[in-house]
Amino acid sequence: MSLTEPRSVDAASHSVPSSTSLKVTIPTLQEKKRNRTPISALTAYDYAMARLVDEASVDLVLVGDSLAMVMLGHDSTLAVTMEEMVLFTRAVRRGVRRALLAADMPYASYHVSVAEGVRNALRFVQEAGAEAVKVEGGRNRVELVERLTDAEISVIGHIGLTPQSVHRMGGYRVQGKSLPAAEQLLEDALALQAAGAVLMVLEGVPREVAARITAELTIPTIGIGAGPECDGQILVLHDLLNMTFAPAAKFVRRYGDAATLIRNAVESYRKDVESGSFPSDAESYHLSAETRGRYERTGTRQPRKA
Repeated sequence: MSLTEPRSVDAASHSVPSSTSLKVTIPTLQEKKRNRTPISALTAYDYAMARLVDEASVDLVLVGDSLAMVMLGHDSTLAVTMEEMVLFTRAVRRGVRRALLAADMPYASYHVSVAEGVRNALRFVQEAGAEAVKVEGGRNRVELVERLTDAEISVIGHIGLTPQSVHRMGGYRVQGKSLPAAEQLLEDALALQAAGAVLMVLEGVPREVAARITAELTIPTIGIGAGPECDGQILVLHDLLNMTFAPAAKFVRRYGDAATLIRNAVESYRKDVESGSFPSDAESYHLSAETRGRYERTGTRQPRKA
């Protein structure tokens, strides 16, 4: 519980500089590709972090299925459900005003049938306020992308290292390292673009392969472990802040150490509680002088006789 005043979603602190205040849309990102202006993207999973990311003027916020690991403690992305993804996306929606908001279609939400995939994608848009959905896979997702596009849902493709295929790939391995595999990735990207995909995530592929795919596509590419030639970059927010409890991947750059900050703050709090220095008198509420005097006198009264 908290007795602090709630922060209004319309408060000045949630506004962004005038030069970056325009709402980011799919055409905004496509124009950035044409102008060769890099696109920034990050994951977010709750209201507070989404709001901070949005206030930093990031272009694209993704509610990634990586929340299975960084928020729920699972070993892979496979365990997160549609209900959980919708819940987290709704929370992030409340914190995002400027950025384009996308949500990951979790494992098993589109694998049984295209019709089920469309229904689940519609939930992200209608119930959670997502402006795009991301699906993993190459040419095997063409029909799904076409149907989602027909349903007026913006689709972000995801090829290369696709975490939902971790068992088939035998682990989190760089993809497209052989000539045939690299050519297949390009064919997958072109097929998804032709089906209607509006963005393409390239994960865990050689820099040279990502550069060629980026040059061949007319839609923006967003890289994660795919080199600097992509039209934009994305990281998992918890990786960026050192809030994952595992060794960082090669492509992760740490921009802060929130883990140490939080741990030190909590330890200081615990020590203050144990020493009796928290809360102080200044951090306590008081009766008025008149009421306090009357209240103290009641403490001296003898109990009534039966």
